[in-house]
Amino acid sequence: MKLDVNALGTFYRMAREGAGLAAGRLTHMTDVETQVGVTKLNFMRGQEIRRDFEDSTEKVGVRVKLTGAIEGYSMIVFERENAFRIIETLLAESSSDDAVDIEEREFDEMTQSAATEVGHIMNSGFVDGWADVLEAVIDVSTPEFVEGQSAEPFFGDIDETPDDDDLALLFQSRIETVGTEIGFSHYLFPKRTSMASLLDRLRTSGGIEYDKLDGFDRMAERGAEEIAETATTLTGIDTSVEIRRLNFVSLEAIPQQLPDETLVGVAFEFDGMPSGYLIFLFDEESAHEIVDAMIPMDVDEDGFGEMGTSAIKELGNIMASGFLDGWANVLDTTIDHSPPEFIHDMGAAAVDPVIIQLGENQEFTFVFDTVVMADGREFDCEVYAIPDESDLERALNDLEVDRIEETPTTAEFQELDNT
Repeated sequence: MKLDVNALGTFYRMAREGAGLAAGRLTHMTDVETQVGVTKLNFMRGQEIRRDFEDSTEKVGVRVKLTGAIEGYSMIVFERENAFRIIETLLAESSSDDAVDIEEREFDEMTQSAATEVGHIMNSGFVDGWADVLEAVIDVSTPEFVEGQSAEPFFGDIDETPDDDDLALLFQSRIETVGTEIGFSHYLFPKRTSMASLLDRLRTSGGIEYDKLDGFDRMAERGAEEIAETATTLTGIDTSVEIRRLNFVSLEAIPQQLPDETLVGVAFEFDGMPSGYLIFLFDEESAHEIVDAMIPMDVDEDGFGEMGTSAIKELGNIMASGFLDGWANVLDTTIDHSPPEFIHDMGAAAVDPVIIQLGENQEFTFVFDTVVMADGREFDCEVYAIPDESDLERALNDLEVDRIEETPTTAEFQELDNT
């Protein structure tokens, strides 16, 4: 199975179109204004998908089987409390007493039927959006109501769900009701042969073999391990880095998905095979935690002074070196990166300069969802790895997947001057 940016871009537009239709139908059905939150194409391993469901939160889902242009399963999933809130809105039976008792309520025939109807209409909205983009027919089965606290009830019996170590391409969208905390997620589990057929039809270039993209994801995992080891050696702080999944998103969507809060990070330009940009972003609280962990003394500075800025840039330099040197070793190439450029700005403004520059030549990018942990503290960190599209395709097609586990990923970097 091969894929290229054009095919992935079509899938992304399918996801956005489907989410828009689903949101509109929910608004029409409940008279509650809705909006599309995050839409991503996720390259996730089975163990990561299961981890999403196994957070001890009661969830409710409605799934349908798809045939036609896309074969597989479409599933709407929302937290149990949110399901009851939507049902109350739909049935116009909400009261303060009901709201208090939501956690204790059980689904009876009426509420289960209402939840199933909501989920079916939402699923149909997504599917109709995909069919519109593909100009094809997609048939939907009778909806099935599912509830539970683990992944098993939702897709334990679905053959299309990947094994723990297998990489799968998933559509994932989130729709939110305006002014409330009600939201839910959508998943598509496509049949591999169906997805391969669609990719072949949509591909406009030579494309990348799917196992090479799997290798790209594993390269990132190896790079993450190197980041942790090098950071621990440099700072003396026990540090680990975990890459959760690889996402494919529209460049213009990145600023929209950033929180409307102050962000701190570093940006790099890298040159070689492939070339592109790396951006690491932390929320401001996490960045202060990092500075406290890296500088073993009280830093009497408002915001980020010279020492704080230097600490963030130094960590970014370590992370960039771990990523790129690991990639270069596995690809048997050379990748150099620029000195780190410090970022301290509000939401979208933190990435706008890079996005504007990149937007002149490409429309989509890969994003790594990453968590950095230092000395027992957890920091949410978004890693935007934005390689040149043509460079990435050439580099990955030359990749020998067997080299990934065999090649050392030793990072080489220069320490920054803290004085």
